[in-house]
Amino acid sequence: METRYWERDTSLLAIEDVARMPFRWAIGIDGSKFFQEIRDREALVGIKCQSCGRVYVPPRMVCGPCFVKMHEIVELGNEGVVNAVTLVNYSFIDPDTGKRRPVPYVYGYILLDGADNLFSHIVRTKGRESVKVGERVRAVFASEKKGRVQDIAYFEPVKSRSN
Repeated sequence: METRYWERDTSLLAIEDVARMPFRWAIGIDGSKFFQEIRDREALVGIKCQSCGRVYVPPRMVCGPCFVKMHEIVELGNEGVVNAVTLVNYSFIDPDTGKRRPVPYVYGYILLDGADNLFSHIVRTKGRESVKVGERVRAVFASEKKGRVQDIAYFEPVKSRSN
């Protein structure tokens, strides 16, 4: 007997399960230095190319344009300027907490003082305020640090500390 498409049962079964996916990711010498400085001194560092002078944050091994291995770690400021910003209204499971991230929240691309590339992170504002392109922000560090990007709890507008 021939089965025709419209005669087939088209209902789908779904299996719900929780998959554990442990992993370990090596971040290298330069990445380790970046997170150690945040954890131990609440300091942001980058790496400087000896050929073109660009400073990258987080540090990486090789300068993209020059393809030169970099060695010079430089301290950056904990402040910078917002170059792009977006209001996020899509909730997702935060891999750090395993819980849904509350929305809305602001995500910014920040040019840190002393760096030549953008660093992306959450920007927290008071109430319903918004951060604007060109506004200065500063890093606020978590009270408990573990050597990870979440050790920077968020960035906040510089003016919010003086209010």
